[in-house]
Amino acid sequence: MRDIDEQKITLPLTDETVKDLKAGDEVLLTGAIYVARDAAHKRMIEALDQGKPLPFDIREQTIYFMGPSPARPGQPIGSAGPTTSGRMDSYSPRLIAEGLKGMIGKGMCSPAVKEAMKQYKAVYFGAIGGAGALAAKSVKKSEVIAYQELGAEALRRLEVEDFAVTVVNDIYGGDLYQEGKARYRID
Repeated sequence: MRDIDEQKITLPLTDETVKDLKAGDEVLLTGAIYVARDAAHKRMIEALDQGKPLPFDIREQTIYFMGPSPARPGQPIGSAGPTTSGRMDSYSPRLIAEGLKGMIGKGMCSPAVKEAMKQYKAVYFGAIGGAGALAAKSVKKSEVIAYQELGAEALRRLEVEDFAVTVVNDIYGGDLYQEGKARYRID
């Protein structure tokens, strides 16, 4: 077992940044992240299939699998907890191949997504489910940039400061869920 140090990372992610991340690392992200759930992912893949540009340059970016609740007056966003990543598994390999470097969600990723992360050097961060109000405190700005008609599932751009996540899958095939199971397995 190795020591886990909290790292501060200024986004966007680069090949240099992700090569130093290992499953289990605790990270504080600062900068722009994009928010998209199932419906927005479907629209982005449809755009790529039609040869159309995405609403933002996906290269080196991080997507947070989340659908926020409405913001209270004076706040940039309401509760901002993660949604289950497996719902985006059919879309993620394509977006990773297009240059996506980071994903944030909860739960495990499929083998196809993990393979794409190794091939194209991307990472998956876990955020704590049930802590959406706490996560929202790191959000400094929120704006809908595409698919407004999807409501809470619209594509958003967030500015975050010290957004706490943990590396679940790294570019080397490290998997925090598998490592955790192995560590506590009784043979």
